[in-house]
Order: sequence, then structure tokens, then C-alpha cells
Amino acid sequence: MSLTYEEVGATLAEGELPPGYAHLDRRVRLGSGPQCFERAGAAVLAWGAQRGAGLRVAPGGDAREGADVVLRLLWLRIPCRVVGVVRSASRIGFAYGTLPGHPERGEEAFLVTREADGSVWFRIRAFSRPGRWYTRLAGPVARGFQLWATRRYLRAVAATCRDRPAP
Repeated sequence: MSLTYEEVGATLAEGELPPGYAHLDRRVRLGSGPQCFERAGAAVLAWGAQRGAGLRVAPGGDAREGADVVLRLLWLRIPCRVVGVVRSASRIGFAYGTLPGHPERGEEAFLVTREADGSVWFRIRAFSRPGRWYTRLAGPVARGFQLWATRRYLRAVAATCRDRPAP
């Protein structure tokens, strides 16, 4: 099964997202320090953003490049392929792209970054356009759903870096 778009990996690259799509770029400060960075990065790679937003992810396990996954929300089946995984001293995360049957066409990246000042951020970058008849018909409602999910993703990962009491 092939991806439903051509610009594979564009959300992981710095710079402009591809033209011809709706763009999304949101980020939230998680905290600072290596523990926050590692904890948030591990949560992102384990699909914590998606699970925290109420999606089921199958199969389980961490995000792996080339792996096909199906996200589910109620009756909605959302097939994706992990198109890239990054793990460096300043960036942890992955991007997935849409497969046939996905409501949209495009790509979304989930990245935890550690800045030079030690601050830790969670960033979501995406480009998409309708991929199914019902998404085109839904118009602004579909875009509203994407923004709702993005807010939930941001909150879910932000919760991983809240101060925890010492054991």
C-alpha cells in the first residue's frame, strides 16, 4: 500500500511545508532539563500523544520507521505509516503519513526538542488536505476536528513533564 501524497518527510525537515495543503504548526513549552526531554521523548515514541487524545493505536510498541499503524477513534479507522523517526541530543520524535482509507492526505510530525537554553518543547507540524468524500463534505468541521486533536496531543505530552513528587 502506498502513501497518498508525494512530499514524504517534509514535516521533519526545517523550512516551509509543501504548498497546496492546509498547514499546522503548534508547540508548547514542556519544561526544561534532560529528564523532561527524555520523559517526553519516550512518551511521544510510545504514541502517548495519540493515546492521550483518546485514540487507540494498533499494533502497539514504539514508533518504528516503515511501520504501518491504524489509529481508531470510535468508528473511524485512520491508517498511517511512520515515515521517519528522529532521536538526537536535541530532538526526539517521528512523523507519519497517510495511507489509503485515511480521512486526509498528508503528513504529521510529533517532535520533542531541547533548545540551547535547556528548555524543552513539544511541536506538531502537519500538512493535509481532504482525502475522502466525507472529509471534503465536512469542510471546516474536519479542520476543527484536526485542531481539537492537536490540542489534546499537546496536553497529553505536556502532562509527562509536570513536576512529579520525589519517590
